[in-house]
Amino acid sequence: MKKLIMIAFLTLFLVGCQEATTSTEDLYNQIITITAEQGKSMIDGNPDIILVDVRTTEEYALEHIPGAINLDVDVLLEQASTVLPDQSKIYILYCRSGNRSHEAAFYMLYLGYPFVYDMGGIIDWPYETVQG
Repeated sequence: MKKLIMIAFLTLFLVGCQEATTSTEDLYNQIITITAEQGKSMIDGNPDIILVDVRTTEEYALEHIPGAINLDVDVLLEQASTVLPDQSKIYILYCRSGNRSHEAAFYMLYLGYPFVYDMGGIIDWPYETVQG
């Protein structure tokens, strides 16, 4: 329910401020989707890239990609500036199947993070994962 209220608020805000801000459709069009292979290549080539698991803390504890930080999509709007304070960094997002990472990418673009990539789901990650 909280997520639906946030989406409705964002939609109303963006529609109401259409001339002053980017439209919802424009933000969705800005989302860059990458494969697990592309993400792995980016991560391996740049230690400054921040990998973000947007699943729940319970899902994260069961299995996640090494080096990923956890920021549940349900609290991303409230906590992004604290957990991800540097908007100039490159962020690669993933979840279980790709739905929540796409939603999280939209939220981050809305918040002003210009370098956001949606890597989809950990179910498509053929590389090492860890627990804990």
